[in-house]
Amino acid sequence: MKLNISCGFLLVVACNLLLTIGSLGAEKDGNAAPIVITKSSKQIKGTADPQRMVRIHAAQKNVPIINKPLMFDTPEADALLSALEVFPTDNPWNQTCENWPLHTNSRNIIASIGADKIFRCNTDMGYILVPPNQRRVEVQNVEYAAESDSGPFPIPNNVPIEGWPADYERNENRQGVTLLDVQRDRLKIGGDRHAIVVDPINRMLYEFGELYRTDTGWKAIQTSVFDLKSNKLRPEGWTSADAAGLPIFPAVVRYDELKRGIVEHAMRVTVVHSRHAHVHPATHDASPHHDINLPRMGERLRLRQDFDISGFTPNVQAILKGLKKYGMFVADNGIDWAISVAPDPRIPPLHDELRRIKGSDFEVVTAPGG
Repeated sequence: MKLNISCGFLLVVACNLLLTIGSLGAEKDGNAAPIVITKSSKQIKGTADPQRMVRIHAAQKNVPIINKPLMFDTPEADALLSALEVFPTDNPWNQTCENWPLHTNSRNIIASIGADKIFRCNTDMGYILVPPNQRRVEVQNVEYAAESDSGPFPIPNNVPIEGWPADYERNENRQGVTLLDVQRDRLKIGGDRHAIVVDPINRMLYEFGELYRTDTGWKAIQTSVFDLKSNKLRPEGWTSADAAGLPIFPAVVRYDELKRGIVEHAMRVTVVHSRHAHVHPATHDASPHHDINLPRMGERLRLRQDFDISGFTPNVQAILKGLKKYGMFVADNGIDWAISVAPDPRIPPLHDELRRIKGSDFEVVTAPGG
């Protein structure tokens, strides 16, 4: 949803420590402050990829100078996000699960989602990067105020709403629609209308459910704030812009990741029917069903290690490698087997390839020790 950044960085050599980018701050004279790298908190042994942090540190050499809101589908955003540590190294989104044990009920859970159903993606979750001095505005909360974080929030006038722009450009019934039209929902499309604002300097994340622009300002049904420097979860029982109480931005498949050849984090997946239960790191569930064969919110799935990805294009291989290594969390109720991809016009349509993958190609896993 939604600056000066130094091109220099602190090089830390520690053979047995995984490192994570700390807080970034701009100095008053407009020159960028150095990037501070701090030790990660305690990690679950064997579930983090040290090469990921090596790659992030190297990317800091080419961080651009940004002093205004920056849309996600730009080379400047690619460079900035390549150098941004989204949550600490030991955070669930960054843990590898390729060697985790199978859930004892994996086969039945997969069957409940649909073993024969096709895998797919939604080109839905856009976002915008903002400088630390972005003007803050109030948001009228009209539904989940008791489970929302309070503002004001750094929402720029050009904040993208879910699906903008690629989903509109590729839909013949929506061509010619402006971002302002989408913000005000002049086509009366409705829906979840997620909006995401990222402050990469302070490493803060702001997410909104059903965000609308009105004559008097902005309104939403839910507002969530996440500290990307921390592993802190939402309060137990609280929702977020996603039904599981999880953040959305860390799960989105981005253009820069596809170009690197692997998505280096867990993804989010939706299912039609979930269970009235949730599992760490989820904090909320949204279902009346108690069938133990249904997935819980926060359930972790991965692509089977023996699934052959050699016949797919590099873009899809990058996703499939990530699904084998990091997996995906059940995050919301929606279309079965659908992950979120940024609505970036630079990312070609992926549907035809993804539909070659079936639900039976996935399995449910549990973290070491349960």
